[in-house]
Amino acid sequence: MDQRLERILPRVQKPARYTGGEYNQIIKDKAKVELRVAFCFPDTYEIGMSNLGMSILYHTMNSLDYVWCERVFAPWGDMYEEMKKAGIPLYALESGDSTSKFDALAFSIGYEMAYTTVLDMLDMSGLPLRTEDRPDLLPVVMAGGTAAVNAEPMAPFIDLFLVGEGEELDNEVLDLLRIAKRENWTKHEFLTRVAQIGGVYVPSLYDISYHEDGTVTAITPKDGAPARVTKRIIENLDASPFPTKPIVPSTEVVHDRVSLELFRGCVRGCRFCQAGYVYRPIRAKKPETLVQQGIETLKNTGYQDVTLLSLSTSDYRPLPGLCDGLLEYCEPRSIGLSLPSLRADNFSMELMEKLQKVRKSGLTFAVEGGSQRLRDAINKNVTEEDLLNTCRIAFEGGWNSVKLYYMLGLPTETDDDVRGIAEMANQVLHCWRMYAKNKNRGVKITISTSCFIPKPHSPFQWEPQVSVEEYLRRVNLLRSSITAKNVTYNWHDAETSLIEAVLSRGDRRVADAIELVWRRGGRLDAWSDYFSVERWMQAFTDTGVDPDFYALRERPVDEVLPWDMIDVGVRKALLIKEREKCYRSELSPDCRHQCAACGAAKLLKEIRCDE
Repeated sequence: MDQRLERILPRVQKPARYTGGEYNQIIKDKAKVELRVAFCFPDTYEIGMSNLGMSILYHTMNSLDYVWCERVFAPWGDMYEEMKKAGIPLYALESGDSTSKFDALAFSIGYEMAYTTVLDMLDMSGLPLRTEDRPDLLPVVMAGGTAAVNAEPMAPFIDLFLVGEGEELDNEVLDLLRIAKRENWTKHEFLTRVAQIGGVYVPSLYDISYHEDGTVTAITPKDGAPARVTKRIIENLDASPFPTKPIVPSTEVVHDRVSLELFRGCVRGCRFCQAGYVYRPIRAKKPETLVQQGIETLKNTGYQDVTLLSLSTSDYRPLPGLCDGLLEYCEPRSIGLSLPSLRADNFSMELMEKLQKVRKSGLTFAVEGGSQRLRDAINKNVTEEDLLNTCRIAFEGGWNSVKLYYMLGLPTETDDDVRGIAEMANQVLHCWRMYAKNKNRGVKITISTSCFIPKPHSPFQWEPQVSVEEYLRRVNLLRSSITAKNVTYNWHDAETSLIEAVLSRGDRRVADAIELVWRRGGRLDAWSDYFSVERWMQAFTDTGVDPDFYALRERPVDEVLPWDMIDVGVRKALLIKEREKCYRSELSPDCRHQCAACGAAKLLKEIRCDE
C-alpha cells in the first residue's frame, strides 16, 4: 500500500472502502496482460459493490486472459479532501495503481445525477475532461449503463458509449482495442472502426444541427457511422456469464446479500417506466439455473440472505418452484429469501408463506396512481381490490408493515387522484383492523411519493414534467388529506427531480452546464449531502441553458429528439400509440396475453419473447 494512503486512512470514515484486498477479488500479473481496464463506478463503494451489473461485467472482462479489469469508486468527501492534500490520484483497488496508467476507463452510469462524479473521476485520474482534449488513443474513455440510451449530455466527455447489455459487447470492444494498441492506431482510426460494432455509439462521429427555437434539426452521421445504433442484448441468460464467486466486500454495503436475476425486461408496459421499454424483449432464466447459481454463490461467499431481482419479480411464472428449490438449501441454514418488486395483483398466501419461512421482510408495493382512472392511464393494471386483497393476505399472515409507492405529476393527474392516495391509505388501515391477527403490535403504513420524470424511449418521453411549485402543491394537498396517525408520508425532493429531468432529456448543449457545476464543486450529486440546486440553476443561467425547455416543455411527436440515433428495439409508433391510450385511460394487455408488436423481438435470432 502507498505510504501516503497509510497515513490518511486513519483519518477517514470507513477506510475499508479504499483498501481493496477483499475475498474473491481478481489479481493478475501486470506483465502478462495486454490491456488494463479501470472499471469506474461514479458513486461510493457501498453503492457500486451492491450493483449486480458491475459484478457481472467485472468477471466477464476478467475472463479474457489478456485483460485485467480492476474496480474504481468515487471517494466520499473526507477521503476526497485527504487525497487532494496528499497528492494521491484516483486509483484502482486491486493494484493500487493510478487510473492514469490504464488503457481504458470504463464507466457504468445508471443514473443521470452521477454525471458530475464522472467528470470528477476523470480529473482525479489526471485526464482532460473533454474527448477533444485527449488526442491519444490511450486511455480510451467509455461508458455504458441505462444513461447511455440518451448519451448526449455527456457526449463531449466520453469517447464511446456501449448501448445495451455488455456481457458480449464489452469484450468485443476490448478485443478491437487490443489490436489498435498493438498496431498503434490513431484515436480517430479506432473510433471509426469501433463504431461498426453493433451497440457502440461514438458521439464525435455525429453532427447535430438545431433550429432557431433550440430544437434539433437533424442528426447526421459521418465517417461511416451508422444512422442508428441498435442496443445489444444477451439472448440466452442461462448461458450468459454469472459470477458465482463474487467479491465479498470488506465493509457493510447497501445490498449485503446474494442477488439472483430472474429475467430481463418486463411484461407489463407501464407507460412511465423507461426500464420496461429499454430492457425489452423478455428473457428469463430457468429456475434450475437460478437454484444452482444461488447455492454456489452462497457457498462461495457466506452470505445469509438471497434476493430475487427483476423489474417485476412476482411475474416470474416458476417463482413458487424456484423458492422451494432455494429454501431447501436456505431454510436449514437460516438463510433469508426476499422478493422485491412485488405486484399487488398477484401476491398469494402460498408466496407469503414461503417468504416468511426463515425471516419476515417488509412488503412494498408500487401502486403509482391514486385512482383507477389514473392507473389505467399509465397502464399499471392494478386495482384497489387487488391491493386490499394483498393487504388482507399479508395482515392475516402476521405482517404489520406495508409501504406503498406513488408518483405525483403523472400525465392526466388531477387533485382528486392525489386525494385518492390518502383514501387508499385509509382503506389499507381499515383492512388491517378487519383482518390482522395480532393488533397489539399496531400497524405501520408508509406512503412515499416521487415526482414523475419523463424519460427517453418511453411513451411519456414527449410529456412535460410539472414544475417544482406544482409538485410541492400536490405534496401539501396529500399531506393535508392524510389524517390517520398510523400513516407516515415521505416525499422525494422536487429540485433533484427537476435537474434529473433536464439531464434525462437534454442534448449535448447541456454538457457545458454539467462541467460548470463540477468546476464549482459539484460531485456525488446523487447524495443530498452534496447536491445543491442553487449551483445547478446558476450553472444553467451562466451557460445559457433553459431548464424549462428540457424538463417542462411538451414535445410534439414529430420533433427530432436528441436520442433518436439510439434504437432500443421498440418502435416509436408503438410509443405514440401507448401515449394516446393514456389520454383515453385505456389499458394494454401484458406481453404474455397479447403481443403488442413493439419491435423488440427483432433483436432475437428466434422470433420469440420468454415469459
